[in-house]
Amino acid sequence: MVKEFLREQNVDFEEADVSVDVLAREEMIQKAGALVVPVTDFGGEIVVGFDREKMLKIIKDLKKS
Repeated sequence: MVKEFLREQNVDFEEADVSVDVLAREEMIQKAGALVVPVTDFGGEIVVGFDREKMLKIIKDLKKS
């Protein structure tokens, strides 16, 4: 859902498969504080799970900068 949403918003993103990428998994746990997916990092703004409203606000704020 997150990937589809980001595409709809014309936001470029990098995907990491934390089931096979140990370093990405460790980074995700550090940022989210738990082993949960998805975790989306908008330049330091972390969103855990699919929170459409929070993501829209962050994207809007980033486009203003």
